[in-house]
Amino acid sequence: MAGVSTPTVSRFESGEKDILLSSVTRILAVLGMVDERVLSFLKSDPRYDSLRMVVLFAGIDGDKTISCAISREALEDHFDGDNRDPVKVFRANRACIEHEARRKYLAGRLDSDGSVLIKTEDL
Repeated sequence: MAGVSTPTVSRFESGEKDILLSSVTRILAVLGMVDERVLSFLKSDPRYDSLRMVVLFAGIDGDKTISCAISREALEDHFDGDNRDPVKVFRANRACIEHEARRKYLAGRLDSDGSVLIKTEDL
């Protein structure tokens, strides 16, 4: 099932160290031990939610949409966002903010509703 030879599986099972990483990855994938989640981001327009004081944006993992947000406080504290339009600050720092959202998502640090919220203490 893993597409590797029987001797390779035997070496893996006995803990030998001379196995190609690609073979180990294939074996672990068959065993369900490889995290294949990927969070990518749409280039859709972010929007500011003034009630929650966050900039909202979306990520995608396969066919699942992941709601993401960064607090205005985080934008002000870490992205020179004082007295500036939060959406413009987000756009200017989009790559860094998306990187942090991806890191939190893959680490399983989600809010109870499954969304990602980046706060100032996360940065």
